[in-house]
Amino acid sequence: MTANGKDTALAIRPGIVYIGPAMDSGLESELIAKCRRGDEAAWSALFDSHYDAVGRFVYQLSGNFSREDVGEICQEVFLTVIRSLNTFRGNSQLQTWIFRIAANKSRDYLARQNAAKRGGGHVPLPLHPTDEGGPDDLPPLDPPSPTPTPDAQLDQAERAGFIVDAIANLEGPCREMIELRYFADMSYDELGRTFQVNTKTISSRLSRCLDRLETLVRDKAWLEET
Repeated sequence: MTANGKDTALAIRPGIVYIGPAMDSGLESELIAKCRRGDEAAWSALFDSHYDAVGRFVYQLSGNFSREDVGEICQEVFLTVIRSLNTFRGNSQLQTWIFRIAANKSRDYLARQNAAKRGGGHVPLPLHPTDEGGPDDLPPLDPPSPTPTPDAQLDQAERAGFIVDAIANLEGPCREMIELRYFADMSYDELGRTFQVNTKTISSRLSRCLDRLETLVRDKAWLEET
């Protein structure tokens, strides 16, 4: 991923397609108007149009999110959409507005998740073998896995954790710009409309934000190694 020719490693969960094609602005405006009038079919169409993309976006925001976590967050997101659609002013695409809600809900959920971990909740593991084991109470052997080795997986997870933590510590505009550019796969034109600046300014700001992110990731990695 690049900004002004600059590469940065932001692939936390590779291989996921982030977002589908944007809805035509006229159709989107008509859909929003129908939703505001309480049209149930319009609400169903809105959910069908955006739910999968929002789920993929949320899933990318933290390596700690399970699919169940993503489902819970999406429920919170669309409840907020239902309650707050009248506040949408059309300064950006509806999906951009929903993504911003999703980013906030994801951060809130992650904060609750981390607070719960700090408060305990560890599940005890049995110290003695059970009847479910194999011969001589040994667990059955699994065939070799084509997935990366545990060391490689740990290295990838640590790198992803550094990136997630660094993004969380970025100042608001940079964090939002990076999330929308790389996790929602928004174009510079879409970002320009969202932040109400031209694409050259987006490119310059994004480059500075990536420099800041790279510094935070390096600092985090260095602290972990010392």
